[in-house]
Formats: sequence, structure tokens, C-alpha cells
Amino acid sequence: MFEKNYYCLVAGLKEYTLDSDTKGFDARAILSEIFEEISERDAAVVRLLYGYYDCENLIAARNGSGVHNPLGNFSAEEMAEQAVRPARLPEWMARVVRAADDPEGEDAETVDLSSGFERALLAAYYEECARSGSRFLREWAAFDRNLRNVAAALRARDLQRPVEEVTVGGGDIVEQLERSSAADFGLRGELPYVDTVIAAADEPNILDKEHKIDNVRWAEAEQIAWSDYFNIDAILAYLVRVNIVARWMRLDEKRGRQRLAELMAALDGKELVKGK
Repeated sequence: MFEKNYYCLVAGLKEYTLDSDTKGFDARAILSEIFEEISERDAAVVRLLYGYYDCENLIAARNGSGVHNPLGNFSAEEMAEQAVRPARLPEWMARVVRAADDPEGEDAETVDLSSGFERALLAAYYEECARSGSRFLREWAAFDRNLRNVAAALRARDLQRPVEEVTVGGGDIVEQLERSSAADFGLRGELPYVDTVIAAADEPNILDKEHKIDNVRWAEAEQIAWSDYFNIDAILAYLVRVNIVARWMRLDEKRGRQRLAELMAALDGKELVKGK
């Protein structure tokens, strides 16, 4: 099947601006407009990108914490219902819920819950992304899992906890994190951002720490999609950065505005067609 391009949609993305006198930036509104313009096949890919927030929200709902990220595909009310009766959850999520609720059931035979519900759910998410037809989503999910695992491993070390208690999924990187005693887990040559994550872990200011980590995410999203201009992968890279902007509008509005300015600069029409 030929790849669908969205010339008008991508060209219009630069119109999303933030009024300097208002808090007009609305990540959900941007997402809704994108859904109106893309094919159902590509919309399914976008929903899977946002499936990470669904995982966070499902975990929170089952724990009764009341915390809900509005970027998820389900409202807080919908997720509270699905946490008990997963009739509308994607199959990869529902399978984990059913396995957790019925340890003797058929799903429990295929879902490894030995490390707990949260890690099993996140592992299922990354496995689903790895099967996606979107190159961006496959590469982004692999990066995101590695980044989060490195950060979690560093926290575990600091707390003198076994690293294997916090990592998600398997593979060579996870094995290295769990067995290496080197400061960089022996991953400097494998993960170019590992030194930045280590430096961020030592940052006493939590906002500065998170900002350094999001710098890594921002750069990676741009790098993965550097050759994509008008296809769904270009839109996914844009949405990753929109989500980072949205996060910083909640955490630190000044930095959020700086992030938005960076996003708008990257969407300049001249930059979009450079080298074409």
C-alpha cells in the first residue's frame, strides 16, 4: 500500500500558535484536528502513540489514585470503567487486565505478570509498538523504552534496589542495565544520550532534571523523522513535540512557551522542504 501524504495538513501545522496573553495552546484540540484529516489506518497509529498515556491512566485507575493524563485516548470516567470491564480497550491492553483479574484464565498463560501489572502492561505496549507499520513509532518506542529504563536503573542504583525490579521488557540493553556495575552501564557506545541522562539524574532541581531528559526526547523525535516531510511519521514526530510542550505548559509555563517557539520554528515552511 502506498504511503499517504498530508501536504495541506502538515503545511497548516505552523498555524498553531500561542497567544502571548493567553493560555491558548491546546494539545487535545491540535490532536482532534489532525484526526479529522488523516486516514483511519494512520489514526490507529496515532492512537497507539498515545497508548502510553492510556497505560499510565489505567494503572492509576486500578490503583485508585485519581490521577489522569488528559492526553490519553479515554476520559477519566471511561478509563475507570475499562479498568474493571475492559470491553473497549485495545486487545493488547485488555489481555493484561484479564490476565491480572483471572490468574487461572487463558490470558494468564500468555501474559507474564511475575514483575507486576504495571511492568507487564508497559511491556505489552512497547511490544505492540514494535509491530507497528510506522517506522517512526517502532523507532520511537524502542528509544522511549530504553530511555525510561536507563533513568529507572539510575534511580534504583541510587536507592540501592535491584535494577531488575524496575526495568520494562527484555533485550540486550535491559540485560546490560541489570548486570553492569559501570557508571554508564557500559552503554556509552550503544546509547549516545546515556551521559546526559546520568548528568540529569544528579540534578538537584527536579524541573531542570526533567528539562534535560525532555531535551533528549525532543532531539530524538527530530532525528528519527529527519527525512519525513508530509507523511504520518512527520505528524507523529510533531505530536511527540506537542506532547512535550503540553507537559511543560503544566510544569513551567515559561519553558513551555520556549518549547512552543522551538516547535513553530521547526515548522517553518522553508525548513519543511529543505533539500527537496
